[in-house]
Amino acid sequence: MEAIFSKVLKVVIKCRHCNERKEHIRVTIELESSTGAICKRDLLVRLTNDSDPHFLFSLTISEEDFQSLKVQQSLLIEFTSFPEMLTQLLRQCQSEQNCSHPRFQLLLSFDSPSLDGPAQLNVMESSSFKHLNLLSLQLAQASDKQVKDYLAACLASLKTDKEALEVKLQTTEDDLTKRLHNAEQALSEKSTEMERLHLEWTLQRSSLSNELQSERQRAAELQERLRQETQQVCRDLESAHQRSSQQMQSRLAQLETSCAELGDRNFKNEAALRDLKSKLAGAEEERQRLEQRVGSADAELHAKERLAEQLRARVAALEQEVQDKEWKMSLTQEALMATQQQQGYLRKSVDDKEVQLRQFEAQVEVLAADVKKGNEIIRKFQCELQVQLDKSKYKSTVLVMQEKIVRDTSAKLERAQQEAQDARRQLDDRDRQIASLKEQLESSGNKLSDANETLQKNERVIDWLNKLLNEKQLHEKFPETSENAPLSAGPRAHFSPYATASRRNDFAGGLDAKYFKGDDGIPGSGLAGAFIPRELPPPRNKAPVASAYFHS
Repeated sequence: MEAIFSKVLKVVIKCRHCNERKEHIRVTIELESSTGAICKRDLLVRLTNDSDPHFLFSLTISEEDFQSLKVQQSLLIEFTSFPEMLTQLLRQCQSEQNCSHPRFQLLLSFDSPSLDGPAQLNVMESSSFKHLNLLSLQLAQASDKQVKDYLAACLASLKTDKEALEVKLQTTEDDLTKRLHNAEQALSEKSTEMERLHLEWTLQRSSLSNELQSERQRAAELQERLRQETQQVCRDLESAHQRSSQQMQSRLAQLETSCAELGDRNFKNEAALRDLKSKLAGAEEERQRLEQRVGSADAELHAKERLAEQLRARVAALEQEVQDKEWKMSLTQEALMATQQQQGYLRKSVDDKEVQLRQFEAQVEVLAADVKKGNEIIRKFQCELQVQLDKSKYKSTVLVMQEKIVRDTSAKLERAQQEAQDARRQLDDRDRQIASLKEQLESSGNKLSDANETLQKNERVIDWLNKLLNEKQLHEKFPETSENAPLSAGPRAHFSPYATASRRNDFAGGLDAKYFKGDDGIPGSGLAGAFIPRELPPPRNKAPVASAYFHS
């Protein structure tokens, strides 16, 4: 069987005396090929609803059926190309199903007011003039057997999906564990690196702060010293210049006076004039020397000013370097804060993943326990049914009772199978009942252990009852010789614990049927533990009790 098309389409459903409505229906097209003497190919069209498992309509079209369909609806294609053309029409309907006015759409009409009976699937093409019916298929509602087969196939598919999900869950768990381990390693490495960077940043900050403070102090002291030296040099040069100026002015006044006197005595004192000229030349040389000294003092002052400018530039460079260090410190702090935030995000993500992992593990354990419990119940009832059937072959005298028990057991088995199916369908709803199911599992374990103990006690009581019934039967058959003859001389009735357990409710006299019902409410589980005596004396002097298995 080859699946050609399987999509959920929006189908217009029309019933008699009802308004049209749109629902999402899964349309599946499969091509079946029979391998025999004659190779036949059948086309299967099936409509299902994912939300309603009992909604199932199907149509099987063989080559002979297609020929009649081709004649009735005037089709222009052959059977070999019919599946492809039908798939193309369905894809056209799927592509335009969300439009307000689709051109292609599917119409499913029923003759009855409800979704029962045969249905007609039409592929409609809408135009501005009219609605054209491109294809019309008569679908039949599936029978109970077909619905069961379909549900069984769906259950098998769900089981496969569950196994794939379990494998995916295990893979995800391994991946998350590996990622968690890597994240923890990265977190430890980042924490170590963060501590190292914080320590280096602290040490570097303290050293830079101390160095900056010392440099500032040295620069301030140097600047103050240079300022004082410059002021002192300026004051000294100014005082020297004033003194030299005063001396030159006084000398100039003297020379002018002497020149005036010499002018008067020009002709008389030519020799004195030459002396004065020589003295004037010497004064000029001295003045030039004083000017040179003033120039050298100015050059020295300029050199000290350049040195002060260099010191100021160095102080500015140090301040710029301090600002750069502070900027780097701020960047380091921002990186540290970002690393801390990332660490918080990683821790939160790891916690969320651990919570999800625990939830997945709990869900898987609960599902596995439910499935295992259902399988154990089915196997238990099957074993009981087989035992009852085997015993019925050898117990012809109690055939009616055994058939009744077999019918009861069959009904129990059917109910158990139905409960198992219900339990499988309700697996998705059991996630909300995890805590209560765990408590029920513990209580069921305790009840199972109590039931086992009660079963052992019941077997001992049944053996004693068999012995008691044998003695009573012998006493009824041989009333004269039973007092002197040993009990083992006469014929004995042999009972199986299982057969006696199945017939324990049929005693005309003796124990009531309520004593054969356990604490867990399951009939036939055994007597109550408190009722079973350890040693019971044989009822020799009491009247014989009638038995359902022996008749006098």
